[in-house]
Amino acid sequence: MTEKLYYADAHMTEFDAAVLSCEKAKDCWAVVLDRTAFYPEGGGQPSDLGTLNGIAVRFVRERDGAVIHEAAEEIPAGTRVHGVIDRERRLDLMCQHSGEHIVSGLICRRFSCDNVGFHISDDFVTIDFNAQIAREDLVPIEDEANRLIREDLPVRCYYPDAEELAATDYRSKKALSGDVRLVEFPQADLCACCGTHVVRTGEIGLIKLISCEPHRGGVRIQMACGARALRYVRAMCEENRKVSALLSAKEEATGAAAARILKELSQRKERCAVMETAWTEGRAAAFAGRGNVLLQEENMDPNGTRRLASELMKTCGGFAGVLSDCGEDGIRYAFGCEGGDLKALTASLNTAFAGRGGGKPDFVQGTLHGSLHDICRALRAHFPDLTVE
Repeated sequence: MTEKLYYADAHMTEFDAAVLSCEKAKDCWAVVLDRTAFYPEGGGQPSDLGTLNGIAVRFVRERDGAVIHEAAEEIPAGTRVHGVIDRERRLDLMCQHSGEHIVSGLICRRFSCDNVGFHISDDFVTIDFNAQIAREDLVPIEDEANRLIREDLPVRCYYPDAEELAATDYRSKKALSGDVRLVEFPQADLCACCGTHVVRTGEIGLIKLISCEPHRGGVRIQMACGARALRYVRAMCEENRKVSALLSAKEEATGAAAARILKELSQRKERCAVMETAWTEGRAAAFAGRGNVLLQEENMDPNGTRRLASELMKTCGGFAGVLSDCGEDGIRYAFGCEGGDLKALTASLNTAFAGRGGGKPDFVQGTLHGSLHDICRALRAHFPDLTVE
């Protein structure tokens, strides 16, 4: 058994110990100490990182009561070591885990649900709940969580005896027995937990609930605490400042400005669609009865290319083709022929010009790569009387 110093003092980031064993593993040395302040991964909380006598500790896990440090180099049994934990990482993980307890406790109590998943990533904390919760319902939760932080309440971690445990109403994902460690956040949560936590709620600094999305019949909430929350808010403010400048709107009015611009854009799209339809029909009408026709355009999107070819099909009375040179994106094509079969033509063009595309026998579209001149010459080989414009 390893003496777990992180339970006696979660803020401890330096300690001295003796190496009990050191075994070669796949890509590291598995080192067991008689005592350690390194927290092993567990309960949704990542492990601490740091050094032992300057040798990197890349991961920490627990097995049968022994805390195993995955070290980059061998540290022989019997060696005295000085351990140094990445302090910023430890404090950050404590902050995230403690903030999660407050939020989970408040949500479970208000919505009579359970926390069924928890994970601390490099950027955010995610929590899953087995209840349907609306994003707006989280506003009072966030307000209450931050009020408890401002009150700087004491956090209690303790091991109740069997009688006290049986009489205590606490959160747990599964039935527990033996030595159970409870963590209490006044007015918010009492939960069985093996993680490291702050001593007072004020250490968390800030809790920001970021998103709430449907997940497996319940919801998944994304949040950030402490310095992470501050970085997130700062980044969002900076993005809003950029949007404000682009929209020539006050920073507190970017939403309204964006809505106005989207409305104007929608109206212009409608007008452009009417104009494009008139142009397409007029362009196709100019080749009525001309037989096999190929039109060359510039920078038409796939939908525009298809529509022009479709209209031309109705009027020309033969092969109706459209090529649109889109620069680095290649040359878009759309070909149609009433009652025809263009599959063989499409296959040969795709092969010759590194293209992709296909469709129905009488209508195909895709993209080719090469010169317009060479593609036109290939089409003329199939349609000698082809009109090209």
